[in-house]
Amino acid sequence: MVRILPGGDERALREAAGLLRRGGLVAFPTETVYGLGALARDPAAVARVFAAKGRPADHPLIVHLAEAGWMGRWARTVPEPAWRLAERFWPGPLTLVLPRAEGVPDAVTGGQDTVGLRVPAHRIARRLVAAVGDGVAAPSANRFGRISPTRAEDVAAELGEAVDAIVDGGPCAVGVESTILDVSGARPRLLRPGGIPAEALAEVLGEMPAPAGAAAPRSPGRLAAHYAPRTPLELVPGAELAARAAALAARGARVAVLTHGAERPAAAAVVERMPAQAEGYARALYARLRGLDAGGFDRILVAEPPRGGLWEAVADRLRRAAAGSGAEEEERT
Repeated sequence: MVRILPGGDERALREAAGLLRRGGLVAFPTETVYGLGALARDPAAVARVFAAKGRPADHPLIVHLAEAGWMGRWARTVPEPAWRLAERFWPGPLTLVLPRAEGVPDAVTGGQDTVGLRVPAHRIARRLVAAVGDGVAAPSANRFGRISPTRAEDVAAELGEAVDAIVDGGPCAVGVESTILDVSGARPRLLRPGGIPAEALAEVLGEMPAPAGAAAPRSPGRLAAHYAPRTPLELVPGAELAARAAALAARGARVAVLTHGAERPAAAAVVERMPAQAEGYARALYARLRGLDAGGFDRILVAEPPRGGLWEAVADRLRRAAAGSGAEEEERT
């Protein structure tokens, strides 16, 4: 059985840091989701991350730093906008993609000339990385393409003994992954919406970041199918929830509904009400999806969320979850 270490115990953190320095895998909490950590300069340890997750080798990892001053260890140049963004949003849920420094392993960058860096806001994460003394590569601590974990027990259930230890820091405060911003070129490009809304980035940059585009660096979370439950999931306009639930129930399906509004479709076996504010919704999303995924339902219907601000990250995760859950393919068969 995988060891779970108390995040508030200094000896436990030193033990976890020692495991990482020796090439071990340690899952740990950040403010976004739990990460599956490995020493970023150790290609063999990073290879264990890919094996544990079942992650394709060309998918780059995010390197977690203890402070912004460590950027120079990993990036060969740091443009002025990156420093301004770091000053405003670090520690926090923002990943900056920069030209990689010499010696950064290909295993971390997916063979690209860029590297993603961030300083997490979770105090346990920063203390752990500081104790390691160098960058820690840490994608979400789940099987590739599945729902990200926001609690230590989620990691244990998902990865089990593929992990050497899990540092328990309680539930994650943000609940969706970091915003990824490419600042390696002439104009910043938004590669993934996340915990920092694009509007907040624009306040620092003086303009909205450009869309990713086909030539943008590869980054985590950009596949069409991702963050998915095994139960087929559909995004449905709120006004259509009742009719869709009734149609599925008429075919004998057991339906669960996730909504942030007042809808309570009579044909649904379960209706779960989500917080109406984006921050609360994002914080609860993955845990609720995991619970419904384990509930033996035939279909999960999710009311389409609003747009703008942090809702963009929520909507992005739900669209990719729907694509990855196989609901569309099931409807066609």
